[in-house]
Amino acid sequence: MDFGLVLQTDPPASRVISLMQRAERNGFRYGWTFDSAVLWQEPFVIHSQILANTAELTVGPMVTNPGTRTWEVTASTFATLNDMFGNRTVCGIGRGDSAMRVAGRKPNTLARISEAMKVIRALGRGEEADLGGTKIRFPWIKEGAELPVWMAAYGPKALKMTGEEADGFILQLADLYLTEYMVKAVKDAAVAAGRDPSEVTICVAAPAYVTEDDSPEALAHARDQCRWFGGMVGNHVADLVAKYGEHSSQVPEELTDYIRARQGYDYSHHGRSDNPDTRFVPDEIVDRFCVIGPAEKHVEKLKALRALGVDQFAVYDMHDAQEATIDAYGSRVIPAVTA
Repeated sequence: MDFGLVLQTDPPASRVISLMQRAERNGFRYGWTFDSAVLWQEPFVIHSQILANTAELTVGPMVTNPGTRTWEVTASTFATLNDMFGNRTVCGIGRGDSAMRVAGRKPNTLARISEAMKVIRALGRGEEADLGGTKIRFPWIKEGAELPVWMAAYGPKALKMTGEEADGFILQLADLYLTEYMVKAVKDAAVAAGRDPSEVTICVAAPAYVTEDDSPEALAHARDQCRWFGGMVGNHVADLVAKYGEHSSQVPEELTDYIRARQGYDYSHHGRSDNPDTRFVPDEIVDRFCVIGPAEKHVEKLKALRALGVDQFAVYDMHDAQEATIDAYGSRVIPAVTA
């Protein structure tokens, strides 16, 4: 199992770069950032500095979307970074929740994501792509260029499309039941499309908070630091409920039940531990969706995720123990999981 670190690009960018360097020293192999141009600083500028200041870290957005930038610009950005630093990027892509809504636009459709994935991947590899009737190719790309495209998904149609078209699947929650359910949906879709399901990389991303013990006080603090995540996931779940209904055979109620008490969402607090709009998220959901507790509990859950086919666990590190979490994973979690 590989490990990744996920950060928001809050200023100063130097801190983001420093945390990514710390992660690499502690055995993390991937560095991810949010991509929401209004809420945070431009990620790709910071990605170039992360790549320049690390040796082997693979870097990418979790996630970009096909509506914020034109597709040839996105592809050229990745291709330029890969040319400079040697195929060390991955394109995580999704509908664009905060990035689109904060700018007054609706998240992208699956059809648009499908088109964009094909174009961005092809151009990033130096191949020809069709931009609405105009065929283009980057003449400066060297032989051997690669650009894997991983898709974030929750709903049945998105999971199916991920299995059919994406190089990887990003699942933003660490619940064992839902992980098993959704990984199966992606792999089944890959098989039905004539693909080798093992070629679809599975990445689970969720907050992790390592406590010194499992006392009620320690766990309560960890939950409060990670409760924001249930609210962030709740935005996507609310879209699924609006599309498929509150009780639908196509979406597990284990995913949708908890948002009944949700009362709107202010994106100015998006992804932050002090988000006041996530009080509706119960402790049970925090425990299921996140990884909290002493180091041995992290090892236990991560081994269970690996048994379900998960290839990477990416740590959302947005809380009051960023350095401590990275160091605890490097000294006590990653060695125990990968031994």
